[in-house]
Amino acid sequence: MPVIKHKDQRVGVFIDVPNLYHSAKNLYHAKVNFKEVLKTALDGRHLIRALAYSIRTEGGEEQAFIDALTKSGIEVKLKDLQIFPGGMKKGDWDVGLAVDAIKLGAKLDAIVLATGDGDFVPLIEFLKVNFGCQVEVIAFGRSASGQLKEIADDFIDLGNNKKYFIN
Repeated sequence: MPVIKHKDQRVGVFIDVPNLYHSAKNLYHAKVNFKEVLKTALDGRHLIRALAYSIRTEGGEEQAFIDALTKSGIEVKLKDLQIFPGGMKKGDWDVGLAVDAIKLGAKLDAIVLATGDGDFVPLIEFLKVNFGCQVEVIAFGRSASGQLKEIADDFIDLGNNKKYFIN
């Protein structure tokens, strides 16, 4: 059944920056055009809030990227990169993104998750059952979880229109 989108829907967009960044880098050796991702996620609807979850590096080289996101109307949340003994690095925002989506869920008609991470399947189930939200996913299909694509009310594959979504 096709998902219904209309201009009066209140939409929240939650962007898992590391997930989309690494997908574009690994699949296409390119960078993501997050401004276009937001525009496509909204699809002419009323934006309530767009949040991007990213990592702060030791050198701070991400500042130009953060400025570009902010200029595009995306609020950026940063977390320090964790470096473990042995050199493994991790910057995980899954819980923060999920908590924000739950906090805002009652105020939204549609929630768009910009991620291919299957860990968000329980979040989608929760938002649909508890808030009646339409939950959509926008990600690169080749690296997105099959279960995530299946449970979402709509799945937009960024890989189908690479010219718009990657640089």
